[in-house]
Amino acid sequence: MKNNIEDLIDSKIESIINKNNIYHVGKVVRINEFVIEATGLDDAFFFEKVYIGTEQNIGYVDKIEESKVYIALVKTDGKIAIGDPITTTGEALEASFSKNAMGMIVDLFGVDRMTEKQFNDSRMIPIESEKIPIMDRTSVNRPLETGISSIDLMFPIGRGQRQLIIGDKKTGKTQILLDTIVNQKGKDVICMYISIGKTKKEIKRLYTKLVEKGANAYTQIIAAFNDDTSPLIKLTPYAGLSMAEEYMKEGKDVLVCIDDLKKHADACREIALIAEKNTGREAYPADIFYTHSRLLEKGCQHKNGGSITILPVVETKGGDITDYVSTNIISITDGQIVLSEKNFKKGQKPAVNFGLSVSRLGGAVQKPSIKTVGAVVRRELLSYLETADVYQLVKVDSMSSDLQEKIYRGKKMLELLKQPKFSPRSEAKMIEAFGFVMSGSMTMLQDDENKKDEPALEEPKKEEKPKDKPQDKPKDKPSKKEETKKVEEPKVEEAKPVEEIKVIEPTRVVETTPTVEQTKAEPTPVVEEPKIEETTPIEEPKKIESKEVKVEKIEDIVETISETEEFSAKTIAEKKEKLARELAAEEEAIMNDKTTLIPTISIEDELPKEATPEVTPEPEKTDDKKSKKEAKKEEKKKDKKEEPKIEESKKEETTTKSKPQKVLEEEFIFGNSEPQSNPFEINDDGGVK
Repeated sequence: MKNNIEDLIDSKIESIINKNNIYHVGKVVRINEFVIEATGLDDAFFFEKVYIGTEQNIGYVDKIEESKVYIALVKTDGKIAIGDPITTTGEALEASFSKNAMGMIVDLFGVDRMTEKQFNDSRMIPIESEKIPIMDRTSVNRPLETGISSIDLMFPIGRGQRQLIIGDKKTGKTQILLDTIVNQKGKDVICMYISIGKTKKEIKRLYTKLVEKGANAYTQIIAAFNDDTSPLIKLTPYAGLSMAEEYMKEGKDVLVCIDDLKKHADACREIALIAEKNTGREAYPADIFYTHSRLLEKGCQHKNGGSITILPVVETKGGDITDYVSTNIISITDGQIVLSEKNFKKGQKPAVNFGLSVSRLGGAVQKPSIKTVGAVVRRELLSYLETADVYQLVKVDSMSSDLQEKIYRGKKMLELLKQPKFSPRSEAKMIEAFGFVMSGSMTMLQDDENKKDEPALEEPKKEEKPKDKPQDKPKDKPSKKEETKKVEEPKVEEAKPVEEIKVIEPTRVVETTPTVEQTKAEPTPVVEEPKIEETTPIEEPKKIESKEVKVEKIEDIVETISETEEFSAKTIAEKKEKLARELAAEEEAIMNDKTTLIPTISIEDELPKEATPEVTPEPEKTDDKKSKKEAKKEEKKKDKKEEPKIEESKKEETTTKSKPQKVLEEEFIFGNSEPQSNPFEINDDGGVK
């Protein structure tokens, strides 16, 4: 403690002697979110650290004009007003670095974001240090194993290389970074994960995964959350690389993962627009390329043995890698790994696009054993992908043997390149898995599998005979169609005799006028409206027949008629008047005689006026020349034929009972509308036959 106090006092004395204790003070003129316009700071320089009001509000000079200065806020307590003093410090803005921050989540100022405490051994380092000269750099020739087969075999990454990971949202970019960090366990590599604009929930989930895999012991997270100011988000990756450079100077290998630079570019654009800077393509600042180039050029292999390997991430939209920021970073880095959303949805994980991905170092950073295997795998896989697009819809049997073998090998390689999360593979396992590519063992494996499949192909031929047996079974057991036909046949046979039965000759009845029950029982013809069919009851005739069968005497019949006549007195009176006008004198004689015949009247005449259709009734006229004598002779002949007629009426009853509803509907639709005769006749004794 004494030494620190003495050093602080000595530094203050030196600043007084050198007249460095003179500070310029200006005032706030305008506040625009996180950018402040100030006046009175004529001696301020670019990127100088300033205090606004109190020391809790920290900013840096971002733009200088003749009469005013633009200051970007990095840290604030929210209590800034117009007229507040702004004090310059004469120093550039610096970051805080501590080795005890390993395994923690820190920010630009070295504060633990979980506990909000400062580390005791922290020291200040410049946010953007001087460039590493070319003479201090050497060639990149050592591999950095990711544990991912598709990357280590075909697109290798060396220690000191800058390899871009680019792809759409949720295609596995961050997962590749995590798998690479987990695979560095026990390999003396320090990992630094720089989060730009991510939520606290995402960082917490990422941190817990690293703790579960035991990777937090050699990993440090430098985070700028999405609710932080844009200037802080802009400076965070520069501070992270300055911390990595401190480890590299000690001869250590450092892996820096920046997730992601697209959000970093958006933050730079936001600052430039508010500070009224000149913008370029897509409204980004004109120096956005230089902003990223001086950030990524710190990745190198140092002559002291240390190195900084940078894996920046860029998020695209719609798989377009030709936008402004993406093309800038592709031209700066030493290669890119393109992730395809289409492959991701197919289940090819990691979803690497093998046609667009490339590593400019290639075999220079691979060991000879894996270099030979990786070259053949990449060549054959790209050739398979081209042929698979052409022969996608062609059957395998129609292809040549060489083409079949090529497609089989390609599918086998794609299956082996699939890899679940947090399951890194060593070089020995990769060589063992893809060893068939170097030898002719693939053809042997294919021949063996074809031999295994041969009995499976012959099985359908053996099963052809039992397939024929069930075809013979329908001879004994009819099919469903035949059963339906057999069921329908008796209905047709029953319907034929019904069609042959025509209108029965009229018989003697008690009264000439039909009752209401009979009119209801008789089917009514449908002229225009099919809805009348639904209203006409079909089941009523059965009920009337059952009642008539139970009647044994004439007195019962008369009683039933009288009961119904009470409800239909008006309709009967109207009918009698019509019949009296049309039939004249002879019809009156027939009405007085109860034993005379019923004149054949159509159903339309029997219906009441309200229910009758527009067609006028045309009752059949009787011959006027018939005399009473001829009527008596006909009665005698009919008396002789009473017995066979009764038998015919019984047959009719049986046929009507056996008729289905469809046959009854067809009869009254196609003209069988004549009224049926009364099946009961009167004997001389007064009984019913």
